[in-house]
Amino acid sequence: MAAAPTQAPPLTPEGLAEKHRPTLERALEAIRTREYWSPYPEHPKAYGEEHGTLGPAEGKAAFDALLGRRFELDQPGTDGWVGGEVSPYGVELGVEYPHADVEALLPAMRAALPAWRDAGPDARALVCLEILARINARTHEFAHAVMHTSGQAYLMAMQAGGPHAQDRGLEAVAYAYAEQTRTPASARWSKPQGKRDPLELAKEFTPVPRGVSLMIGCNTFPTWNGYPGLFASLATGNPVLVKPHPRAVLPLAMTVRVAREVLAEAGFDPNTVALAAERDGEGIARELAVRPEIRIIDYTGSTAFGDWLEANARQAQVFTEKAGVNTIVVDSTDDYRGMLGNLAFSLSLYSGQMCTTPQNLLIPRGGIDTDAGHKSYEEFTADLAGAVDKLLGDDQRAVALLGAIVNPGVRERLEGAPELGETILASRAVEHPEFPGATVRTPAIVGLDGAKPEAEEVCMSECFGPVSFAVAVDSTAEAVELLRRTVREKGAMTVGAYTTSPEVERMVEEACLEECAQLSLNLTGGVYVNQTAAFSDFHGSGGNPAANAALCDGAFVASRFRVVEVRRQA
Repeated sequence: MAAAPTQAPPLTPEGLAEKHRPTLERALEAIRTREYWSPYPEHPKAYGEEHGTLGPAEGKAAFDALLGRRFELDQPGTDGWVGGEVSPYGVELGVEYPHADVEALLPAMRAALPAWRDAGPDARALVCLEILARINARTHEFAHAVMHTSGQAYLMAMQAGGPHAQDRGLEAVAYAYAEQTRTPASARWSKPQGKRDPLELAKEFTPVPRGVSLMIGCNTFPTWNGYPGLFASLATGNPVLVKPHPRAVLPLAMTVRVAREVLAEAGFDPNTVALAAERDGEGIARELAVRPEIRIIDYTGSTAFGDWLEANARQAQVFTEKAGVNTIVVDSTDDYRGMLGNLAFSLSLYSGQMCTTPQNLLIPRGGIDTDAGHKSYEEFTADLAGAVDKLLGDDQRAVALLGAIVNPGVRERLEGAPELGETILASRAVEHPEFPGATVRTPAIVGLDGAKPEAEEVCMSECFGPVSFAVAVDSTAEAVELLRRTVREKGAMTVGAYTTSPEVERMVEEACLEECAQLSLNLTGGVYVNQTAAFSDFHGSGGNPAANAALCDGAFVASRFRVVEVRRQA
């Protein structure tokens, strides 16, 4: 007779504090100092049985066990099952998720709020850290889920979708904790009255959550972009309804399952976190966004829907990361080879399917000065094309950097790129040795003459995917002015510049300070303009049209709660 399954022991406040308090304190220190720190290792070999976690083989087996079956969550209001995810690598996942009747689910989530609110900032932070720790232990399993929904190559999915996403979640918890504990829980107030007795009050201050939070996931980075909002809301006392992108449900469904398990073990209602998977074409995000129960929304995706949320979800605090036109000014360099290599990698990583990938390279038509001599516009763009070709010349190396094209829209933009200008580097198809059904394409570089009106129309519009534009301008000053206008009108998640001139550096920096854009100068090594590090770098600024929030800062968490004061006569 088979033994009955053992139930996990309850998580006690003392046990959670002993396990996670040091990590929380270290995270609080990191957001103060902005130094490098991460509690979650990014090397694949750091995971395995000897570390008490799933190694590569175990993670793959755990992922495979999820395929072709129903993903049970035991949440209220399930009225059917939905699915249909197909990996960008050509694999049909066959996973079905519970479809929720929100008329039953949302009341259950609201009922979970009082106990979660009353737990206080400390307990909430420690429960969040336990959720992150369990996700981290399954990093290789999550990596396969991210890879086969986003199209990221495995190593990138393992790092960006694993420890780097977990870092961002922990960072949000640290900011949430810091903002909630800025005000003391209680205070004794005594006002002298001269010869009379002082006026005395006992005051209590409680961080009160806004209400149910809706996290709308994206296709390309479901965990990295999703965890900041999820954990910021959860740590500030708000139940979170997770609405994944229809093509990338699995990583966030796995996250919801872990969160519900931890909440239950810690003595809280698991309905504090729930999943809202949708039927094909249902468009449930638009319906949910304007419901009165939804008081916070986190969204990553298109400008059109982000703008709609900001205009129509008036009952909610809305945090959006939308589209932008990322720009690099190329003026001069003292490391020509390093600059070419850095740019080639930045343009190639994940087939340019990152909101931080450079799109416009602004180059004086008279050329640039370098340590390898003066380079004309034509020489520089040819050398950049050669650097990309060299980087991606080996197909096995290419697929490890490029991943797969995530959706048909990206492929269509890439195929239409040659019609937009002069082809400097043509895209080519790469056959994936392991997944013949994958669509893998190398980047295209298109030359534009910035003096022509039609060129400005092209470079002032986002072309998401592996397409960049080498824009010839009359001078560096004109490049900086075009940069300024682009950020102001279209937004940018990242800006880069290469120059040996202090004067040009000041011009670019001043433009970014005035237009509120994050700037990287003269990157020639192993740090790239399209990568940001948790606890140190701000992802987006919240100050230009690309995003109305930054990941992460105090503003990202502070408006998710309010402080309610209770005064008593002492």
